[in-house]
Amino acid sequence: MSTDEKSWYYQSDTPVPETPLPGTQPAPWKETRVIGKSIPRVDAYERVSGRAIYPSDLSLPRMLYGAILRSPYPHARVKKMDTTAAEKMEGVRAVLSAASGEAGVYWPYTREKKVKLFDPECLYEGETIAAVAAETPYQAWDAVRAIKVDYEILPFVVDERKSLDSKSPPVHPAGNRVKPLGIYQRGDTDQGFAQADLVLEQTYRTECEIHTPMELHGCLARWERDHLTIWESTQGVYPVQARVAEVLGLPLSRVRVIGHYMGGGFGSKLQADKYTIIAAILAKKTGRPVKLFLTREETYLAVGNRPPANMKLKAGVKKDGTLTALHFNCIGTGGAFPVGGTGLTDWLVKDLYLCPNVRTELSDVYVNAGPSRPFRAPGHPQGAWALEQMMDALAEGIGMDPVELRLKNIPTFSQARNGNPPYTTTGFKECLEEGARAFGWEKARKEISQIPKKARVRRGVGMAGSLWVAGGGNPPSTVILRLFSDGSVNLNMGASDIGTGTKTVMALVVAEELGIKPEVIQIEQADTGTTQYATASGGSKTVPTESPAVRAAAIDVKQQILKLAAEELKTDPSALTIRQGMVVQAKDPSKKIKITDIPGLKSQGVLVGIGRRGPNPRNKIVNPFCAQFCEVECNMKTGEVRIIRFLSVNDSGRVMDRLTYDNQVVGGITMGVGLALTEMRVLDEQTGKMLNKNWHDYKLPTALDAPGLVFSIPLDRPDNEANLTGSKGLGEPVTIPTAAAIANAVYQATGRRMTISPINPVTLCAELAKGRQEE
Repeated sequence: MSTDEKSWYYQSDTPVPETPLPGTQPAPWKETRVIGKSIPRVDAYERVSGRAIYPSDLSLPRMLYGAILRSPYPHARVKKMDTTAAEKMEGVRAVLSAASGEAGVYWPYTREKKVKLFDPECLYEGETIAAVAAETPYQAWDAVRAIKVDYEILPFVVDERKSLDSKSPPVHPAGNRVKPLGIYQRGDTDQGFAQADLVLEQTYRTECEIHTPMELHGCLARWERDHLTIWESTQGVYPVQARVAEVLGLPLSRVRVIGHYMGGGFGSKLQADKYTIIAAILAKKTGRPVKLFLTREETYLAVGNRPPANMKLKAGVKKDGTLTALHFNCIGTGGAFPVGGTGLTDWLVKDLYLCPNVRTELSDVYVNAGPSRPFRAPGHPQGAWALEQMMDALAEGIGMDPVELRLKNIPTFSQARNGNPPYTTTGFKECLEEGARAFGWEKARKEISQIPKKARVRRGVGMAGSLWVAGGGNPPSTVILRLFSDGSVNLNMGASDIGTGTKTVMALVVAEELGIKPEVIQIEQADTGTTQYATASGGSKTVPTESPAVRAAAIDVKQQILKLAAEELKTDPSALTIRQGMVVQAKDPSKKIKITDIPGLKSQGVLVGIGRRGPNPRNKIVNPFCAQFCEVECNMKTGEVRIIRFLSVNDSGRVMDRLTYDNQVVGGITMGVGLALTEMRVLDEQTGKMLNKNWHDYKLPTALDAPGLVFSIPLDRPDNEANLTGSKGLGEPVTIPTAAAIANAVYQATGRRMTISPINPVTLCAELAKGRQEE
């Protein structure tokens, strides 16, 4: 083996973990070389240099550009459409509308609710009406604007709080209630409130947040005879393949979807979209590739949102801090279609804290607005906004520290699931205790309480906790690993790296198991034509789903290496281990052979390992937990809020790569800052149109809005009962409690409870003025 080849292996005397015999359960990692360290991303250079090719970067020979005409009204019926002028314009090669035979397919918003691709009844601003393919984007948009449409403008409702009023127009003929009231009940809440020493009741509201990731939504479609290839900015190539095949009536084998890079999704790119189907039809009609990416303004209307939530929470507590009852009510909307407007908003109320008497009521209604989609921890940040502010209010009411109250009510099992199954691990208690210690919680509260109340700038500290209902991963996942005769490795998996470092983590798993460096691992991923089946990357399940399959494949390869080496060393495979690119007999290190010198490997050329994700532990729950602490500075004159420092302690199982772990923490907190301080969709009640559909007026948090200091503290407790790598999810839980922690800190600074998001200078000044009037 040459000097260069030697550098492929880690120079360490620490043996690779013992390899189990076939059919036995692999042992958990103990000491690790690369897992848990801060390792740069394997594709870092490609991403920062511009060499990474995103779907929006692609350009094919003879490619056309697509554009979509969308309804300018929240509720309208297309009475007549004239596409004649558009069809005659320079560069236009195809126009699609409801009158086009090719467009006579149905789009499934849900399994039960399907609509025409170009439905004449438009239920929200931004619904598709027609589409164009032309030689340039400018020609396509000129043609879209040339299409003449005669609309019948219909009554609408855009405020979910008014949706069920008798005077509100129906979004659908059956009315504006999506389904019967969703009720959860355990125990007797009336009895629980009667047992309480303190009962509080408060209403809360979180405004709608919009999906508007950096890379726009879209795809490029190309037909080769009867085979369709789609390059899409997506979180999961296989779900896109399935939806396209379903809508177009194609066998799965004739639809190939590729998505090697993606510039942000957060739940909005878990599925195909109407634009995917439109691009495919335009490509079929013209016989040329068609690239169709939405404009920034379109993303505000048609690719999903975090739904608004109107919540009422009643809570009872004893003087010793024991929760006696919780009663939660939520009215929300998923927009004009039944896509889950209130889903999971009540989960934290049901499951985060010990409470024997709980009742939740969820009312999902229709409005004439764009459909919602999963949005980083669906439902949970809204529920945390209510529950975690209420927990602070209860603590204040009984004279108890907020951390102490939470510690008093920590479960070790899931109360919301049948049979109260236990958690495989629960680090919530440790998150709270370690967070309070590292933050200096008691000292900070004492120091801030001494700031004069008349000070123009006041400081406050706040905290909040959370769990995420998922994050444990689940099958199926299949991975194929190839070890070549020169010692390099190919990793083949279908999962998408959505910017979170999935490829890096999987390379580290292989490197840990085989003792090689990540840079010699070539990764194939996210291509239905060449990679293995995988579910979409979302819900904080990618690492705990895919990494066990990757490790299983690496163990398979390692067992083959040891078997081939054992034949040369005349010993049993169980007596061998791998060190520094060599197979060594554990008890007699003098007996060894370089992996690249093993005759069996040379003759075979390649060793192939297959790994599959096993089932989760039966009758147990795998959930991640989190506690966050922050300090804010509030200007009592201008209403400005500045986050001084933020600390997040997470129980997300084993830390796989500390660098990407901390990246996730900072990103999740920043997204939570948006919910707390800046983001809200503004719909005009007179016109039903969105008023802030651009990055200037819709206030995404920037680097200037993010906390000045962010501290990430992982518990790093491998959950070896959960899966082969001991990992749990991180991306969702780290954003769930953020907004509530900020709201609690603002309360300590100002003495005013901000129950409606976002807390911006306008809303805070109004609340401060109300407080001065009450004095």
